[in-house]
Amino acid sequence: MFHWYIHYLLLWDYVPLHDSLKGGFNVELVGVIFTGIGVLFLLLGNFGILRLPDVYNRIQAGTKCTTFGTFFTIIGIGIIQPEWFWKCLLIAVFVLVTNPISSHAIARASKKIGVPLCDRSVVDQTKEFVEREET
Repeated sequence: MFHWYIHYLLLWDYVPLHDSLKGGFNVELVGVIFTGIGVLFLLLGNFGILRLPDVYNRIQAGTKCTTFGTFFTIIGIGIIQPEWFWKCLLIAVFVLVTNPISSHAIARASKKIGVPLCDRSVVDQTKEFVEREET
């Protein structure tokens, strides 16, 4: 469908390709695979949020899975729709930068207001830093 546009956008005619890739390379399939990987990450993140015991573990599962899931989904859409590729890439980079920052802010606020760790958590690496900030 977008075969002519892919050739124009990626300059396939000017790049020497292996014979098996000429004419048979399906860029849309790569986009669908990227999108599928993203959906799988998002699904696993939802299971992690439901199954993990406390807010700190849930933040970790939610942040990692939604960051990678959103990244792969948006890049997959950009590959499927080449005219949107640069916009999708910009959005994906924005998500890669802002999602961990926002989850860090949520975790830090949770720690400051005293949200406890779960009983099964054996190591609290932030305890000494919180005590240092209070003094």
